[in-house]
Amino acid sequence: DCSLPVMIREDTDDGAMDKVLTLIGQKGRLDETQISEVVSTLAGIGAKIDAPDWLAYRTAADVQFSGIECEDSRDLAFEALGDIPVDAVAQPLECRRKRLLVADMESTIIENEMLDELANEVGIRDQIAEITARAMNGELGFNRAIKERVALLAGLDAGAIERSKERIRIMPGAKELIATMRANGAYCALVSGGFSIYTAGIRDQLGFNFDQANQLGVSNGKLTGNVIGPILGSNAKKERLLSLCEAQNIPLEASITVGDGANDLAMLGAAGIGVAYHAKPIVAREATARIDHGDLTALLYLQGYRDDEFVS
Repeated sequence: DCSLPVMIREDTDDGAMDKVLTLIGQKGRLDETQISEVVSTLAGIGAKIDAPDWLAYRTAADVQFSGIECEDSRDLAFEALGDIPVDAVAQPLECRRKRLLVADMESTIIENEMLDELANEVGIRDQIAEITARAMNGELGFNRAIKERVALLAGLDAGAIERSKERIRIMPGAKELIATMRANGAYCALVSGGFSIYTAGIRDQLGFNFDQANQLGVSNGKLTGNVIGPILGSNAKKERLLSLCEAQNIPLEASITVGDGANDLAMLGAAGIGVAYHAKPIVAREATARIDHGDLTALLYLQGYRDDEFVS
């Protein structure tokens, strides 16, 4: 089986709908007028459309359709919505509910960038945050950026690591995303260009099956200023996605990836669906799916889960 069970409704006059456009607003702020505008726009260029179906009343709705391409439907939806803060994700109905999630950690599963948090301990947060931003925007190579930032932290007391962990903020919807997918038989992996000293705790806290990250050098109770190689960046994330599909016997099209930075682009492009989550401009432009307004439960809605199926 490519995907976990999910209902596919049929249009009895025109045959089965083969694609779905999911509209996701901020909680309680999606209304029927907005949905009607989108439906009218799609119908205006010849799409065959099923009746909209609420996944969560006034938060998320499916519009199943056929006759036009997914990319066209998404672009037309954005055009119809204008500046209204609603996300639109279009995809084939086949293999919609995924069996593998591979997620970036920083600014995706958690709100923080952890090297920025460590830099706060020595008063150079702005300096390191600027390097972080350039790397995530694709302006600076990942390997160079991580080496530069870690070198600036040489000599920092290792106790700063534990103090920084206390400031971690879990992204809204992350707990429900992992718990719901796990409860429905999916495998969930956390892959980070950050450090295992953080991913291990997040894995355990949220219930990921697996985590992968870089190793931060520590000696005699202080940070050495080095990353213990090899450095795991963009290619490592994509390679882990492919290896997990093979190890778990999951077709690539049955995978979903999510991230926000340039080092996530490779895995976003390789997955069945790759989601740019509140992403940097280069990532939002290149990803086939983007969530700019909703929280991480948007990844459940786009798989066809209803709010009463969520596990917390």
